[in-house]
Amino acid sequence: MHVVVIGSGVAGTTFAEEFRKARPDAQITLVTRERHGHYARPMLSHGFSREDVETKIMLRTFDELQAAGIAVQAGTEVEAVERSAKTVRCRAGGSAFTLGYDTLVLAPGSEAFIPPPFQAARDLFQVVNSLDDLLALRRLRAELMDQGRVPRWAVVGGGLIGCEAASDLAKAGDRVVLFHALPRLMERQLVEEDSATLLQVLEAQGIQVRLSAAVTGFEKTGPSLTVHLVSGSETGFDGIIVACGFKPRTELAEKAGLPVNRGIRVDAFLRTEDPAIYALGDAAECPDGRLYAYIMPIRHQAAWLAQFLAGATTDPWQPPAFKPRAKVHGFLAAHPYLF
Repeated sequence: MHVVVIGSGVAGTTFAEEFRKARPDAQITLVTRERHGHYARPMLSHGFSREDVETKIMLRTFDELQAAGIAVQAGTEVEAVERSAKTVRCRAGGSAFTLGYDTLVLAPGSEAFIPPPFQAARDLFQVVNSLDDLLALRRLRAELMDQGRVPRWAVVGGGLIGCEAASDLAKAGDRVVLFHALPRLMERQLVEEDSATLLQVLEAQGIQVRLSAAVTGFEKTGPSLTVHLVSGSETGFDGIIVACGFKPRTELAEKAGLPVNRGIRVDAFLRTEDPAIYALGDAAECPDGRLYAYIMPIRHQAAWLAQFLAGATTDPWQPPAFKPRAKVHGFLAAHPYLF
């Protein structure tokens, strides 16, 4: 049995490791565009105040996965899934190759959502969605600090990632202005009382929070960056981070003719319309219409699917009880998070 897994995030890697334990005789190939290894993506937004983040964030090198019996195709783009032939067309560098599969597990994860009006100025801002993104931001910080400057950042988006990144930049000693289009922070995860507490915590850290501040675009004005708002403009920034949510990577499934809505649609067994193809993690849309984009349910999905494909269970996947938590320095919600 050859199982091909697309994606080396928590969903893909956890599944590959658990399936290796359950089926030592199976052939497992992990295909990923990543080159660094399997790392803790939730640590990305806390990658500014820690000097050792490049080593602490790494959970497993690809060499370690290969030593455990999982073949890894790193630095590889999957160009297409040929369902009728049960093959995956890949490209690494300038070389194209094809992998055959008996079972295909789609765990492509998500990318940062960039609002369409921002696309025209894509070279003026950064996101925090991968280790490469974090390393680029850390290089920029280091350059500014080498010039004897205290970096000043505009963080656009007062959701989970935006608040975490703003808080960590402030902890690192940087100046931060947080722009949020809505009247309260983390409105999708927090009740109103906790949003108010979060605002107090961030402001106590020296962060300037602009609520009901709809950003329309960005501009480079001399050496500094400008944020344009519906109500005016604010300039003098060294860097801009856009944190406006995430977008599940569904393009590969859509090109293969699989049903896609917000995410790749799966049944109660995490199976797509094609019985040989499954989907996991924050790219998978479950029958209840939800995307379980948190570490605990993703790990639970991956471990369950490994057992299901190994024949150890016939029960459908059931979401576990879990408690999401924002990693904002000094903040503790008084009420359960919304989901």
